[in-house]
Amino acid sequence: MRSKRFEESGLSLDEASDLASSRIMHGYDLIIFDCDGVLVDSELLACRCLAELLNKAGVAATPQEMLDRFLGRSLGSVIAHYQTLGHELPPDFEAKLRSRVRADFAAGLRPIPDIAEVLPRLGVAYCVASSSDTERVAHSLELTGLAGLFGSRVFTAQMVARGKPAPDLFLHAAARMEVAPRRTLVIEDSVSGVEAGKAAGMTVWGFVGGSHHAVGDPRALLEAAGADRVFDQMRDLLGLEGEPE
Repeated sequence: MRSKRFEESGLSLDEASDLASSRIMHGYDLIIFDCDGVLVDSELLACRCLAELLNKAGVAATPQEMLDRFLGRSLGSVIAHYQTLGHELPPDFEAKLRSRVRADFAAGLRPIPDIAEVLPRLGVAYCVASSSDTERVAHSLELTGLAGLFGSRVFTAQMVARGKPAPDLFLHAAARMEVAPRRTLVIEDSVSGVEAGKAAGMTVWGFVGGSHHAVGDPRALLEAAGADRVFDQMRDLLGLEGEPE
C-alpha cells in the first residue's frame, strides 16, 4: 500500500514531524534502518560490480540474478554460496570487489530521496543495522552526507555470528541501543531483512523506493516474507500511522 497521506495533507516536513511522535512513533522506542537500498540507493551499483567480477572469474552472472539471489545478504554468504557450488574464486576476489564497489560508489552513490530531512524529525532513537561490512557502510554514509546523522549508531554483520535472515544483527542493535525488540521498528528492503526482523520479534516495514525495486513485484515479495507494511517514499514515515503488533 502506497501512502498518499503526506502529499494529500499539504503539510510541510516540519509540520508533519509534529505528528510523528503521536502516530508512527506511538509505542516505538527505536527504528533500525538497513543501509543499502534503504538509506542509500546502492543495490544496483553493488550488484553490477559483483556480476562483472564473477564473470571475470569464470562464473556466469547478471546484475538481476545478483539482486534476486543475494539482496540483503553479506558478501561472506555470497562467496560461501559459490564455494558450495564448486566455484573457486580468486584469493583476491573479495579485495577487488571492495575496491570496485568503493570506486563506483564514489562516482554515483546517492542517498534515498528525503532521508536526510526525515531522520531528524522522527522523534525517536534510530540506528543502522546492515549486512555490509563496517568500512563499506561508513563509506556509504559519508559519501551521501548521512554519517553525521548516525554517529556511532552503526551495526554490521561483522559484529554477530550469523547475518540476515538470522535475527542476530537486529537483536544486537536493539541490545546496544537498550531497547526491547517488541518496541523496535525495522525498515528493510529485502526478503532476508524482513525475515530477520520478524525472527527478532520486531515490527518490520518494507521499503520499495530504491531504484533496484523498479522491476518485478517487490511489494508482494516483502509482504509474503512477513512485512507488516510496505511503503515507497521516506516522507511517508512522517505520515503513516502505526504501533507495535
